[in-house]
Amino acid sequence: QVQLVESGGGSVPAGGSLRLSCKLHGRTPSTYALGWFRRAPGKDREFVAAITWRGGATYYADSVKGRFTVSRDNVEDTAYLQMNSLRPEDTAVYYCAHPSGGVAGPRSDDYNYWGQGTQVTVSS
Repeated sequence: QVQLVESGGGSVPAGGSLRLSCKLHGRTPSTYALGWFRRAPGKDREFVAAITWRGGATYYADSVKGRFTVSRDNVEDTAYLQMNSLRPEDTAVYYCAHPSGGVAGPRSDDYNYWGQGTQVTVSS
């Protein structure tokens, strides 16, 4: 059974940085990637970034390119989302997710395991 536990959220002023962690429990040989999504108040959940587990290929939403960096530690079974130059519009609950197959894309329907989420609040 795959379990994902996020940590590292908090409140920062605009321009600040945070690093989110996602600990993966129960990784299997079929674990292809981990994704990061977020849901802002009153908005739909949106894709933020993803990373493939073996090759480390990364994918980003246009809104975070150049500011966010996704990485993973294969030994610790942990993925990270380094968020720099944060903006008030980045305020959301951030989730990590494990895909059901060999995908690392932006469709939330492709992911079948989700963490509990961690709140990120950016003040102006």
